[in-house]
Amino acid sequence: MELVQIQRRLVDYTKSLFMEGFLDAQFLQLQQLQDDSNPDFVFEVVSLFFEDSEKLLNELTIALDQPNVDFKKIDSHVHQLKGSSSSIGAQRVKNACIAFRNYCDVQNIEGCLTCLQQVKQECYLVKNKFETLFRLEQQIMASGGSVPTIELGF
Repeated sequence: MELVQIQRRLVDYTKSLFMEGFLDAQFLQLQQLQDDSNPDFVFEVVSLFFEDSEKLLNELTIALDQPNVDFKKIDSHVHQLKGSSSSIGAQRVKNACIAFRNYCDVQNIEGCLTCLQQVKQECYLVKNKFETLFRLEQQIMASGGSVPTIELGF
């Protein structure tokens, strides 16, 4: 595929992620921190997010399966996940965490279990979206091009 076509696909794809609520402006700020001295910055930060989120989701699954559920511990894990998802601009994950914390506040185990599944699903979806995004960026770089700056004009 021609370089210009791949760049156009990347721009269109990235815009769709914003329009569908997967990403928010924080992701653009994260991209601005990347430069020639650290060209893999965004990929590394996002990869760390997914490593950490997988651990947190496993801990949440175990914590919610206990006979005496510690809602403070669960809320702490969800708060951590909400913060890290917010820092990479994963808006739908962040929003699912907000709902999850509301169920923790009222100690609603069924609500927490439902939200856990929702958070897992949103993490899975946004991970796939990021993988596609990074694959397009890699194709552009492999073709000798540069990744275009995304301008959102909503």
